[in-house]
Amino acid sequence: MRKPRDFDSELKALDSKARQLKQAKLQQLGELVVATGADALPVEQLAGALIAIVSASDMIAREDWRQRGAAFFQQQGKARGGARSRAASAAANDGGTAPAGSAAGAE
Repeated sequence: MRKPRDFDSELKALDSKARQLKQAKLQQLGELVVATGADALPVEQLAGALIAIVSASDMIAREDWRQRGAAFFQQQGKARGGARSRAASAAANDGGTAPAGSAAGAE
């Protein structure tokens, strides 16, 4: 006879993992802000720029931003060693959704 599954404990474990992933994402976003030098901007200016980027519908501008971001990560990878550059290149080929902290890695 099979042992019944404990759905409550599995759900708690998944919830805990989701919280950890969300925390890691927030940390990576903060590292990205520091790595790009955007932490020197006033908070209102940074927020306004991000809002403008999110609401932009110009696909040409978005592609330009994506290419500049991929170049930034490649430059960071070359400065720190080739492994991160390869990860950034792979992410650029996947649509430019590289995890911020994994490629930028501000220390």
